[in-house]
Amino acid sequence: MANCELCGRSGNLIKAIVEGSLLNVCENCAKFGKVIEVKQNLQLKPIKQKTTELINVINPEYPKLIKSSREKLNMKQEDLAKKIDEKLSVIHKLETGHLQPTILLAKKLEKTLNIKLIEVYQETHDQLNFKDSGLTIGDLIKNND
Repeated sequence: MANCELCGRSGNLIKAIVEGSLLNVCENCAKFGKVIEVKQNLQLKPIKQKTTELINVINPEYPKLIKSSREKLNMKQEDLAKKIDEKLSVIHKLETGHLQPTILLAKKLEKTLNIKLIEVYQETHDQLNFKDSGLTIGDLIKNND
């Protein structure tokens, strides 16, 4: 049998928080702290969950799309830059592929040039959740087999 961590008595011990520390104490010393209920014979059962994440991605063909749409509208790079309130160098870098637009800039370009630059992808991940925090490395290895 184990000994109480406060008084040293042998016997059945209870987990309790005493002055901010989690201790194994006897029934007499338990009154000095807050008793924590401990579940016996915990069985960890993994719960597989699928998590879905939506991701905005810029179309990899954005340089061609931007340039061809601008030319169809008979706009110069300077005109487009003024219309969307960006620098001329930004438009040039976009059309040459040296700069990928941010989502905000892509939205401005989509609206102005009437094109689709942002694609939404849906990613699904398998995720293991465990009911109890008593997870060990061995539990993870068993569940990955």
